[in-house]
Amino acid sequence: MSLRRQCDLLEVCRGSYYYEACPETEENLGLMRRLDELHLEHPVYGSRKLTVLLRREGLGINRKRVVRLLRVMGIEAIYAKPKLSQAGFGHQIYPYLLRDLEVTGPDQVWCSDITYVPMASGFMYLVAVMDWWSRYVLAWRLSNTLEAAFCVDAWEAALRAGRQTPLISNTDQGSQFSAPMFVDAVESAGTQVSMDGRKRWIDNRFIERLWRSVKYEDIYLQDYGDGLSAGRGLGRWFDGYNQERPHASLDYATPAEVYHAADAYGAKPPTWEAMRTGSKS
Repeated sequence: MSLRRQCDLLEVCRGSYYYEACPETEENLGLMRRLDELHLEHPVYGSRKLTVLLRREGLGINRKRVVRLLRVMGIEAIYAKPKLSQAGFGHQIYPYLLRDLEVTGPDQVWCSDITYVPMASGFMYLVAVMDWWSRYVLAWRLSNTLEAAFCVDAWEAALRAGRQTPLISNTDQGSQFSAPMFVDAVESAGTQVSMDGRKRWIDNRFIERLWRSVKYEDIYLQDYGDGLSAGRGLGRWFDGYNQERPHASLDYATPAEVYHAADAYGAKPPTWEAMRTGSKS
């Protein structure tokens, strides 16, 4: 059977069949690394101000190029603006459940988010699932694409690692977290879905702070060459973060101490509306 006939049967354009994806140039990878650093330093700066900063550093770049690279990286300024986090077409958006909610113990709320990971050659994406109260990172995964599957994998790993199923899972409204496969994974565990409100970057602030720590303390320093070395290095960093790194907001206890010995750190049952919890079998 000819390739033309095969493409007709599969409803695939022949141009798409022969097309080979072009990786980003070394110059663009360097610009993306610098944009990621500038975003952490100035998270409210949009493409206009980032372009100005790059030009002050002697880089000949226009705003259109900055916008494209930021889109590839999945980075957006965190000031209030329309369409802050785009859901996939036809995906359901859920309300934000944490407003005026007092989280008083572990496994009441877990939060998830994705960040861009620059490497010496190329880049990847990192997702993590964190317990809101203790800041304990239950699971994380690396991926070279922004598909929902690696978020589902991280969620299922978090369920296996956690003490019990959480009452609420909070994310942004991005297409990975509003995808039916991720929502189904959360709801099938007996957990309620919560999503940050529009123009409300601060709703998921704890995991945003985690990204700053992991990048300045590990990713930027190590400058990983490939996904394998990045996975090994990040595994060591997250283990140290959970088990050894004192956390100022936890009175310098470690997240693991607070998560696994919650009663010793003042954990209380939730005072808000009772929800069904699922214990680990």
